[in-house]
Amino acid sequence: MTDFARNKKALHDFSIEETYEAGISLTGPEVKSIREGRANLKEAYARVRGGEAWLLGAHISPYENARNVHQDPTRERKLLLNRREINRLLGKSQEDGKTIIPLKLYSRRGRIKLEIAVASRKKLYDKRRDIAKKTVDREVQRALKERLRR
Repeated sequence: MTDFARNKKALHDFSIEETYEAGISLTGPEVKSIREGRANLKEAYARVRGGEAWLLGAHISPYENARNVHQDPTRERKLLLNRREINRLLGKSQEDGKTIIPLKLYSRRGRIKLEIAVASRKKLYDKRRDIAKKTVDREVQRALKERLRR
């Protein structure tokens, strides 16, 4: 499994509740561009519309070697999920304060997959608590490492 793009900001700004693996409908040049690592999920999100899931705001740079193909880097891309998953996402996303965000774009058995999550936005004090916890954990690890060296 190879990661092509990650949404690092999502883990900082959101509390993840559930994750799903979705296929994504792409054109040939988009696949080649993703394999070159030219995808960005930073401002992306997903919506359920008309009984289908869509990825919006993801930026996949145009592939330079494609012939005469107009490539819109921010076009809406259909997510490939089964009906039960789409209905569950629709129900969860309609709850107060919940949204569907992409976490990472990766390859599994030669296919491009997208990990999406139902998430709620963290409050400022939650972010501060997470940063403080990481700092404490880092200091503990550093102290253990020093102690083992002696």
